[in-house]
Amino acid sequence: MLKMKVNRKDCEVDVSPDTPLLWVLRETLGLTGTKFGCGMALCGACTVHLDGEAVRSCVTPVSRAAGKEVATIEGLSPDLSHPLQRAWIAEDVPQCGYCQSGQIMSAAVLLRENPRLSDDDIDDAMTGNLCRCGTYPRIRRAIHLAARMKAQGGGR
Repeated sequence: MLKMKVNRKDCEVDVSPDTPLLWVLRETLGLTGTKFGCGMALCGACTVHLDGEAVRSCVTPVSRAAGKEVATIEGLSPDLSHPLQRAWIAEDVPQCGYCQSGQIMSAAVLLRENPRLSDDDIDDAMTGNLCRCGTYPRIRRAIHLAARMKAQGGGR
């Protein structure tokens, strides 16, 4: 049995240690907000936080999460109150929406590490997250909006 904390809840899973974290989250734990995109850590759709760092869960063995904290899009906030979620809605970011949970999870680490962002900061940090619909300008606007919300005391 492998023990870890997922979205602030203790859990145990009985899976092979080399099982990708993505499949444990989606298939074993039923957390389907994290998406399978490429399976090679190239698109970012599967991005989650492992002890606060953005990782590609499609290539991260679940053994790496043992004894650690995993956060998925479902754990970002229980009621869509996180500044990024509010900004995503305000800026009408999603088109097909498939990549959006990975985009938001990557942006959450960026905002935590650098609350005063330039366009270049955002572009550099989000480069590994692909959006087939091309909503990059809306993503950038939403990240700027979330940074302003956070600076005004509107969230984590």
